[in-house]
Amino acid sequence: MNMERSPGDAQEEWLLDEPTVRPYVMTRGRTDARGRFDLVTIAVTIRSTTGAEVGLDPEHLTIARLCRRPLSVAEIAAHMDLPAGIVRVLLGDLLEKGYVAVQQPQPETDVLDERTFRAVLDGLRAL
Repeated sequence: MNMERSPGDAQEEWLLDEPTVRPYVMTRGRTDARGRFDLVTIAVTIRSTTGAEVGLDPEHLTIARLCRRPLSVAEIAAHMDLPAGIVRVLLGDLLEKGYVAVQQPQPETDVLDERTFRAVLDGLRAL
């Protein structure tokens, strides 16, 4: 088997493959988000972008566009085909600059209080 490549092979391979931008480049090497974002945290754009804002990269603008309707961190990551950690960092930037608002998921203890449990028990007893 001949493993040698001709000079034209590398050029053809480059033309077929898309250039790759490493995720850490998008976040400038940052791994910690400014804020806490679970996968189910909902983000929504509250201030529109023009595309000429200083400090916003194309990925920031894409998130702002996607979040015109409320989306979770997981949904944003899926739409952009990016790791959730990268999306969290980018969302933190947008939150800090006032472009998005986020809503954290409600803890289960807040959703189900003692009155709810009593109502369920009373209903079961009535059966």
